[in-house]
Amino acid sequence: MLAQADIRAMADEELARTLQELKREQLNLRFQAATGQLEKPSRVREVRRTIARIKTEQTARARAGAATGGK
Repeated sequence: MLAQADIRAMADEELARTLQELKREQLNLRFQAATGQLEKPSRVREVRRTIARIKTEQTARARAGAATGGK
């Protein structure tokens, strides 16, 4: 699990890459849950929340960039 401080320390490209990996994992977890092969049900919640944290950070950065004139 990524902590909020870890997410804030990441570069924009790294955030995008991590988000893509987590979405892929989320898809795999959904398939596992549907077929009854899910070993750690808590991982679904953890991945979903980490995705939300990353999206929140990306939005905050986009707004900060727009507020400073895109610099």
